[in-house]
Amino acid sequence: MVSVFLSEDSPEFRSIYEQWKTRARSIKTIEEFNEFYNHLFNDYRHDYGAMCRAIGQLAVAAASLGAHIEGITGFQAGFVMWDFIQNWTYTHNKTGLKIVDYDNMLYPQYDYKFDKTISPETWSALQEEAVEKLAADGDYAHPDVVEHWRSIANGEVPFGYKVRRE
Repeated sequence: MVSVFLSEDSPEFRSIYEQWKTRARSIKTIEEFNEFYNHLFNDYRHDYGAMCRAIGQLAVAAASLGAHIEGITGFQAGFVMWDFIQNWTYTHNKTGLKIVDYDNMLYPQYDYKFDKTISPETWSALQEEAVEKLAADGDYAHPDVVEHWRSIANGEVPFGYKVRRE
């Protein structure tokens, strides 16, 4: 099998990537998944960016396969996404994560999604983490960082945020 070098900057990449996205979301059998995997990694050699896109679409294909076999709701799909994000990229995150869908700025009913608020649970986790960091790293971190941790530990919510009271 001949591998084609694929650069994310090449004129043909956008078209190939769109084909990958369509195919990844349509995977229904392990055979289709294996064929897609072989196509991505045997038919192409990738530059830095194209490799990221290929791996991303392989992850979508795996999720599509699992969803087809098991059948899942939109809520469960959201859980899958968060589980992946937390266990792939943010394995050390202790205080929480947030994704902002700026498309929602087009609709006035979603104004609450752009409030600078955090939940009481996130605030508590931030304070606990600040206390832990002061104890573990307070002698080694930059003085500005230590002061910031100290202010959080002492109850000052950073960056103009407010704790959401429900």
